[in-house]
Amino acid sequence: MPGIMKLLAGIVVAAVCLRCFFLVFERANLYFPTRTLEAAPDEIGLAYQDVFLTASDGVKLHGWFVPSAARGRAVLFFHGNAGNISHRLQTIAILHRLGLAALMIDYRGYGRSGGRPSEEGLYRDAEAAYDWLRARPEIDPSSIVAFGRSLGGAVAVELARRRTVSALIVESAFSSTADIGREVLPFLPVRLLVTQRFDSIAKVGSLAVPKLFIHARQDEIIPFSHGERLFRAAAEPKRFVALRGGHNDAFLLPENAYPGILARFFGEVSGAGPSKPATETPAAPVREGGGAPAARLTHGS
Repeated sequence: MPGIMKLLAGIVVAAVCLRCFFLVFERANLYFPTRTLEAAPDEIGLAYQDVFLTASDGVKLHGWFVPSAARGRAVLFFHGNAGNISHRLQTIAILHRLGLAALMIDYRGYGRSGGRPSEEGLYRDAEAAYDWLRARPEIDPSSIVAFGRSLGGAVAVELARRRTVSALIVESAFSSTADIGREVLPFLPVRLLVTQRFDSIAKVGSLAVPKLFIHARQDEIIPFSHGERLFRAAAEPKRFVALRGGHNDAFLLPENAYPGILARFFGEVSGAGPSKPATETPAAPVREGGGAPAARLTHGS
């Protein structure tokens, strides 16, 4: 009997140690915030407004709103797990050239936002950003598009469940952190240990809004298969576009005609664009014309 008790005690201690290790490992490998803002929209010729928000749990947030000459449609953009909003100026410039107003925020713990990142915290941050944008007099509240890249894809998916959006764009995103964890740590019972789930694949099937999924075939951080799985699990209407390139540079490669992909989707959502097949791979090289000089991209998307 004493031997059995020692064995059971050892198992309990090992389980607790494993749990503690995973909690530290999980956060250390999921969130990579940077506090210092390295650039601002006006440095690439974009007028902007500093936005200060308060999430529902009292956390103070910071973001940038870049208006558009055309009134109405707006994009709420959520970035990836590293850096901050100052590393996403290329994306905002592309949206601006498409005639769209755009708001992007730093999650709690990132940039000038307070607090510490967590899954539910990021969802609250997204809700606060949406509510601020919806209240803008120049924005049509029925035309807000949720757009998330990498980790931001999971944030955008959850926002589309909690708030009314006109469309959803999910780029370079994972199906769930548990799926990523199983691929990285196949020897651990990751599904039992994970606390930051970001389980997008369990949610996209319930979203009826038009959806665009974009993923690079050579993505070295989030495998292409995650984008495919999200697309298959999603409800109609939906579209999937495969890009060439890696996780951080695919949207910048001229051969992907990335601005055109977004323009077609926005046109279709507004009823102004042609109908296309559900899955396509852009082939014709189209370069962006006239735009602002490129800003620095030093962190994960």
